[in-house]
Amino acid sequence: MGSTSEVGRRDLVKQAMALGLISVPTIGALTACASGGDDDNDGGAKSEKTEKNPLGVDKNAPLELLIFDGGFGTQYVEDDAAAYEKKYAKVKTGSTVKIQSKVQGRMAAGDPPDVINNSGDEAMDVPALIGQGQLADMTPLLNAPSIDDPSKTVADTLRPGTVEMGQYGDEKCYRMNIAYSVFGIWYSQKMLDDHGWEYPKTWDDMLAVCAEAKKEGIAGWTYTGVYPQYLGFSMLPMIGKVGGAEVLDAIDNFEPNAWKHDAVKSVLEAHYELYAKGYILEGSGGWKHTESQTKWTEGKAVFIPNGSWVENESKDTTPPDFRMTVSPSPNLDASDAMPFETIWAQAGEPYIVPAKAKNVNGGFEFLRHMLRKESAAGFSKLVSSLASVQGSEEGLEFGTGLTSAIGLMDAAGENFLNPRFPDWYPTTWREHVVFVLGDMMKGDASPGEAVNKIQGIVDDAAKDDSIKKYKH
Repeated sequence: MGSTSEVGRRDLVKQAMALGLISVPTIGALTACASGGDDDNDGGAKSEKTEKNPLGVDKNAPLELLIFDGGFGTQYVEDDAAAYEKKYAKVKTGSTVKIQSKVQGRMAAGDPPDVINNSGDEAMDVPALIGQGQLADMTPLLNAPSIDDPSKTVADTLRPGTVEMGQYGDEKCYRMNIAYSVFGIWYSQKMLDDHGWEYPKTWDDMLAVCAEAKKEGIAGWTYTGVYPQYLGFSMLPMIGKVGGAEVLDAIDNFEPNAWKHDAVKSVLEAHYELYAKGYILEGSGGWKHTESQTKWTEGKAVFIPNGSWVENESKDTTPPDFRMTVSPSPNLDASDAMPFETIWAQAGEPYIVPAKAKNVNGGFEFLRHMLRKESAAGFSKLVSSLASVQGSEEGLEFGTGLTSAIGLMDAAGENFLNPRFPDWYPTTWREHVVFVLGDMMKGDASPGEAVNKIQGIVDDAAKDDSIKKYKH
């Protein structure tokens, strides 16, 4: 998570359009994604399916992986590659922070890697790839027996919502998310304790803590202005808490004037107060995620919106006694539709298998290996993140950040939010909407202007027949 791309995505989008990878501005409830679907793939290496080789992998066919070298690094994939090679053929692993730049030409030419970790700021537009028939349906993988317990399918072993995150309007599943992320507002518990502050459960309390911090020469907030989608980790769940999950559903469904709902306006106005009152660390609007995170771990700001990968991504700059912690976005007030404990948590860090890969079945088998408990536990230990495999964290010891994230999941009970607009309409979200939010947080737009501009962007997308629409 959190790309370090130096290349403007707008330029990359234009390049990808020329190659037919995406269109611009292109781009439900969990159903049985593991049911139905064709168990055989049109192309690529194959072998006879047996009890020990349920996906029919050609043991002589090499496998090629392309991995996003971001917050999770690549070592966990190297470990899985070594396990795969004990049974099958050689694995060639490449890594980059610029997935789209690295692979778009090969995708267009019909010569893609067999497995792609499609993450970071240059992640390819999955809905566009699906529409062009570029991605393999992962139903065979989900129907395959689990390595840990062959009486269960792979789908049976995954955390709730994991399969759903690979669905786009039907029961087919086109991406496998191997991590399980908790989004929220992060802080140093040591800093709060040292100053006698408590984590704010309402926005008035948030502003009060920021005011106290300002007196101490500490900024209340920092964020990444280069990748303003991180602001959504605070704003989107707060919108759901204020107005109810149905407000986020209306946004996802392109319902008329959904972005003009009072809950959206209230949340944007609340965040704008951070700028208006001078509580944001100067320079935040021009920083990459790693820069803002470093300023935060250095103690220059109290709060930062982020995901649970931040503990691993910031480990080199985090003091030993920092006690990294995450909490939900505050409530606006007592009238909110959902309780304070409500959080946004979902499967992330997506892997895809191109339909034209030379070894599609090998790609599925590699993911089956990644989704065994031993591998998932190794991933969690190595990168301080939950895996998408149920129970894979049992018996492990984690840092304070991930421990607090697990605590949030337990405390949330049934109060989970899962906004889909960012991944159903990634170009509209990442190329347009989030930059309006970023402009607002820099004072270049008022909350009212931001709401109107976003609604206009979404209205244009709603009228664009080239953008496939999805509904809950």
